[in-house]
Formats: sequence, C-alpha cells, structure tokens
Amino acid sequence: MSPAIDFRLSLPADAVLPDYGDGGLLGFASGLRRWLHDRKAGWAAADIAAGERALAVLLVIDGLGEVFLDTVGRGSALHAAKRASLSSVCPSTTASAITTLATGVAPVEHGLNGWFIHDRRFGGVIAPLPLIRRSGESLEAFRLLPRLFPVAPMYRHACRPVTLVSPAHIAFSRFSLHHGRGAHIEAYEGLEDFVAAIVEMADALADSGGLIHAYYPVFDLLSHQHGCRSPEAIDCFAQVDAAFALLGQALAGRDVRLLATADHGFIDASPERCIDLAPDSEVVAMLAAPLFGERRLAFCQVRAGAHAEFESWAAGALCGKGVAVRSADVLAAGLLGPGRPHPRLGERLGSHALLMEAGWTIVDHVAGEHEHTMIGVHGGLSADEMRVPLILVRT
Repeated sequence: MSPAIDFRLSLPADAVLPDYGDGGLLGFASGLRRWLHDRKAGWAAADIAAGERALAVLLVIDGLGEVFLDTVGRGSALHAAKRASLSSVCPSTTASAITTLATGVAPVEHGLNGWFIHDRRFGGVIAPLPLIRRSGESLEAFRLLPRLFPVAPMYRHACRPVTLVSPAHIAFSRFSLHHGRGAHIEAYEGLEDFVAAIVEMADALADSGGLIHAYYPVFDLLSHQHGCRSPEAIDCFAQVDAAFALLGQALAGRDVRLLATADHGFIDASPERCIDLAPDSEVVAMLAAPLFGERRLAFCQVRAGAHAEFESWAAGALCGKGVAVRSADVLAAGLLGPGRPHPRLGERLGSHALLMEAGWTIVDHVAGEHEHTMIGVHGGLSADEMRVPLILVRT
C-alpha cells in the first residue's frame, strides 16, 4: 500500500499524486532490490517466482510516458507488451527517478529533488548528475561525493550479478560510477550497439541469471529539443520499438524477462506559457539563491523577512499558472515519498515550492549559464509527466 499523501496540500488542477507503493517506481525498485539481495525472493513485477534463478533485462527508456505510448505508440510492440501503469516520483525528472531506480529509496531519502539542487557545500545551486554549477563551472569537490550521494546503490553487495548497459558518454561519469558500485558497467555507442551489448551480456549471464539494467536517453533528448510529439521524437520511438522487438527475437527461447519502463513522461510548453523572471525584477531580489529543482516544479530560497512579500507576489503572478506552497508543507505532505529525510533536504527544498499548472514553466537566469530552449518539459504533476508504463515480455 502506498504511504498516504496529505490531500490538503494545494496542488495544480488535475495533479497526479505519486504512488510510493506497488503502483509506482519506488515499489518497482524496492521489489527489484529485494530480489537482488535475497536468493529466496521473487520479483512479482517481472513474473519471477520465489527462489527462481532467472535473467531479467530491464530497459529504462528515458522520457517514455504512458500517455505517449497509449496514443502515439498504439499498435507498437512496446504497447502490445504493456502490463501495467506506474507513477513516477516527485519531481518527475531523471535525477530523482533514476536515483530511485538505482537505490530503491524515494527522493526524500536520496535527496535528489530535481535536476538542480541547492547545497552550499558545493557552492550553491548545482546539477548533481553532470556535476556542474548552474553557471556551467565543473565541480572539483569529488571528495564530498559520498556526502552528496549518501545512499548506496542496490547493486552493492547484491547476491545476483548485475550489468549496467549505459551510453559511453556517461557510463563512467562520477554519478554512474558511484551508483554503479557492485555492478559491471558496459558502455555502448548508438542503438544498434545498445541491442548488441544487451544480447552479449545476456549470453554471459545465461547460466547464473541476474539483472541487465540498460538505459537509453535519446528519446528524452529529442523530446526536449523538438517537442514530445515532434517527428523527431516519433521517429526515435519507432526505432526504439524496433529494437525492443529485435531484442525479443534475439532472446527467444531463453525464458528471459524482458522489461521496459521509464523515469517520467513529457508535456510540451510554449514560450508564451513561461514565466520568465528577469534578473532585475522585484521577485528575484527576494531570493537568496537562483531557482533549483525543475522549471515545472521549482524550489526557491526566499530571503529572511521577505516570505510574506514573496507569497503575495506568487498569489498574483502565478494565478492560474501555478501554485506556491511552503516547502515544509511539501515535505510534511509526503510528496517526496517515505523514508528518513536526507540530512541536507531542508536546504535542498528551500523555503517555497512552485508547482506549475499543465503547460506552464518558470525560469530565471544565472550569469554564464548555457540557457537551453526546451519545447518538451517534465518535472511536474500532470498525468503526461507522472504516468509511465510497465512493459514485460517473457521470451
């Protein structure tokens, strides 16, 4: 059963609340973690019985939301194999969801509550996956990584072998190495190599069983750049679908559990629906740091003494476009999930959270930052962003 979320929290219209029980990514990851650490355990989501020696291949297709799959993807091999619907975590973004899939704990505990987090030990607002500041400078404080990522990956001390199949450009990043401890990391270049690497690793694990966790980020990249229903994104989906079908054929007769899911879905947001905070604006002067989190769910650190003024601004400027709530209420309501809060979570949540209505985003500006123009966005609480598929084929 999912831990209760306090419905009294002000939320955007039609918000989909995260399910931190069996109906969400956290429950899915928790089941995987139990199976990896207990030879007598089964994994219900993968149709693996208790005590069964099995090989599971998990494809994580970044950005493949269930709404997209059920509409644009109807009739595909991936859609035909859909077994269930899962909810993402909050925020519905890669940094938060991928870390939950790697650790088996919720964002409240692993502490990555958005692509950008606020942590003074690292100089303020940083992106923990690429390890850069918002200004674009690389972080050199690698000795602090265990404090940045205090939760061990589920692969560490696992009693079943694990291989992570990851794009070559991030396979051996600091984030990947830290969260890949206990696993073999196999790098790939391109979709054809992605399929070949999975088949090769499946051959290597044929006798022992275990897990192959394979991550594919290109659909997410193209959805950001061109829009989540753009010709480029749709063509990429068709290629991924063909690769999924090819994997099913290549693994046929081996009784492999071939699963696929995603970290989040997408919506498109037009420039006309973006609240752009100018550097010299009155509201920016109320902030002690740049925005962090996501442009669909932004966290703010409001200066001491300015909270009432900020809330008054938000009530007017965000009317019909977003909801401003105190971050302490977000935490108390359980929106970031169950578990022992990360020791720096208070700082990483700031004083207020801005939960944007469907189609709306909010941005500010930092000197030196490479500003990305994004058509496709995520991080919010709409169904398009929050619902992801659970796909399963038993070969």
